[in-house]
Amino acid sequence: MNLIEFGKIIRQRRKLFKITQKDLAGISGVTLRKLIDIENGIANPTIKTIIKITEALGISLETKVKS
Repeated sequence: MNLIEFGKIIRQRRKLFKITQKDLAGISGVTLRKLIDIENGIANPTIKTIIKITEALGISLETKVKS
């Protein structure tokens, strides 16, 4: 998954719950500017940031490790 696809998923889920970017930023503890950049596929978020956002939206993460 690339940054643009990830941003689209975050935006779609946020809109599904009918919350604003500002609200999600507050709930997740991620700055509004960072959240906007993530949704637009501009930012390269850290794992910690991804976890904060996905937990706030109730999205589960699957980790796949290649040998």
